[in-house]
Amino acid sequence: MRIEDIDTPRVVCGADILILQQLHSLGMFWDDEVLYQSSRHAAYQDAFDHLLALKLIYPCGCSRREIADSVLGRHHELTDGERPYPGTCRLGLPPGRLAKSWRIRVQAGPQTFMDRFCGQQTQCLEQQVGDFVIRRADGLWAYQLAVVVDDGHQGITDIVRGQDLLSSTVRQQFLAQCLGLPAPRTLHVPVITDERGLKLSKQNGAAPVPRDKPLEVLQAAWVRLGFEPLVADTLEAFWPQALAHWDTRFHPGRLAPC
Repeated sequence: MRIEDIDTPRVVCGADILILQQLHSLGMFWDDEVLYQSSRHAAYQDAFDHLLALKLIYPCGCSRREIADSVLGRHHELTDGERPYPGTCRLGLPPGRLAKSWRIRVQAGPQTFMDRFCGQQTQCLEQQVGDFVIRRADGLWAYQLAVVVDDGHQGITDIVRGQDLLSSTVRQQFLAQCLGLPAPRTLHVPVITDERGLKLSKQNGAAPVPRDKPLEVLQAAWVRLGFEPLVADTLEAFWPQALAHWDTRFHPGRLAPC
């Protein structure tokens, strides 16, 4: 179990306790102590120093506005997706610029991986993302670095998450390779959205998961994942069936279409 509270300005006091209580109410448990990213700064610094020693990272003085203007100048529009970094500071900070963030040098050419739900995926970091941030302008560690370091520390072998994070996979696999860490297998499931087409999240004002109807919540999520409802009137009856069906459909040796 990991609480990803590295983005301290967005941390809500007590949210971690609520999350753990919600998971307990659903019959979910974990096999080790809860790891808080806010206690892992030394590990992230070690990874940063390792990348610096390999000359894989560099300081960047660009603002988000400047990057957006660069994308607009090249493509004549701003999309909702990635805004590839143009490499302005890759060969050194331009005169008069001060370092803000730190970026990692990505490699040229496409990188391919097999997702257990979506099948084969290919992304060219150089063209589609550019050198990405591993330490932010506000001094905080970037999500991509933190999760890769923690996945390695916790021995994570498989990741199941929403398809909104599918495009982050190649970045994380690239970082893992640079740090000498194994890359976990991935399975990206469809994201549940509201009537506006926005994913259910605290950012978009979604209602919290009710703790007084755990079986109802699990059955609803189960059906949204494409399974038939299970015949179960208790959590103890639900989980063995769910795990058996999940293993049959999503065993690491099998793939399902996206």
